[in-house]
Amino acid sequence: MSLQAYKAAATRAESPRGAEYRLFGQVTRALMQAAAGEKSDFRARIDALDWNRRLWSTLATDCADPRNAMPMELRAQIISLSLFVDRHSSAIMREGETFDVLIDINRSIMQGLAPSQENASAPAV
Repeated sequence: MSLQAYKAAATRAESPRGAEYRLFGQVTRALMQAAAGEKSDFRARIDALDWNRRLWSTLATDCADPRNAMPMELRAQIISLSLFVDRHSSAIMREGETFDVLIDINRSIMQGLAPSQENASAPAV
């Protein structure tokens, strides 16, 4: 089986939560690489920040939908985080702020999305 076929099969078998976790991991890795790179590499910095902004914007849009089943308080918190991510991303480019806060936020979200140890050790049904 080719690597591409394996990746396609793994993606189809993954849960929505797993897909969100994987996406946050990819975006966070891009932020970390941009943070570690040269400040003069505007393309890498802008691309990583834009990808992160689009992820958070999509989450905020989903949370603003009245049909969203998540508790209203959690939806409001995600929307607030999205607004913060947008403002801080601009501050990184204009004022030289660091990527650290955005990376920390994404890592916190990933911890919440990660499979719990309880579920990981439970036998598969």
